[in-house]
Amino acid sequence: MSLVEIVIPVYNEERVLEASVLRLYAFLRADLPYDFVITVADNASTDTTWNVASRLAETLPHVRAVHLDRKGRGRALRRVWSESSADVVAYMDVDLSTDLDAFLPLVMPLLSGHSDLAIGSRLARGARVVRGPKREFISRSYNLLLRTLMRAHFTDAQCGFKAGRTEVVQALLPAVQDEEWFFDTELLLLAERLGLRVHEVPVDWTDDPDSRVDIVRTALDDLRGMARVRREIRRGRFTAAVPSPRARDRVAA
Repeated sequence: MSLVEIVIPVYNEERVLEASVLRLYAFLRADLPYDFVITVADNASTDTTWNVASRLAETLPHVRAVHLDRKGRGRALRRVWSESSADVVAYMDVDLSTDLDAFLPLVMPLLSGHSDLAIGSRLARGARVVRGPKREFISRSYNLLLRTLMRAHFTDAQCGFKAGRTEVVQALLPAVQDEEWFFDTELLLLAERLGLRVHEVPVDWTDDPDSRVDIVRTALDDLRGMARVRREIRRGRFTAAVPSPRARDRVAA
């Protein structure tokens, strides 16, 4: 049976981690018709997050914990995804803002071979979103820039609800430079440049009022990442960064 690995990157999430993992675990056991493993990737937390993650891994089958010495969501995903032996790798934010009912539609096209990557979209037709006007404005502006300046075809680069065929993701990872929030966008831009199939799933999404993401800093980091990728595209270095012709052929297959 196919195996799906879901990564939850966390930094100082001692208050919500246990409840979120238990909720996700119950959902997957009841509704996912595939084997699964949940990996909590602790990004150098300074609270008791690692203790909570370790206890969950000891208590629940199909749950494991990985500790990183440095922060960075992209760094955590790179570490776990590059070592995964699953058929499909995925990740979601620890607050589970995205309705879990969208998870099966997210991974099914990957397991069937129809698509290479899949993303949840809060901006696709049929999505239902509850969030403040500041986040809404920044998100829409950022994705508009991606479509205008980078000629991206996906509608929502920032939603923390993504998956990919493991062999495809592992072939792309060496070419992705970012280790933090722009990691997702860079992976998607690279995939589109190589002609890979990106499937979008409209999601129901509710903003977490307790989120500690620095919106302005993240937006600036994303803009710097976009400028870097534009320079690499102009110099012909972006897709050339895929590690070898053999890996490129594997990705494009």
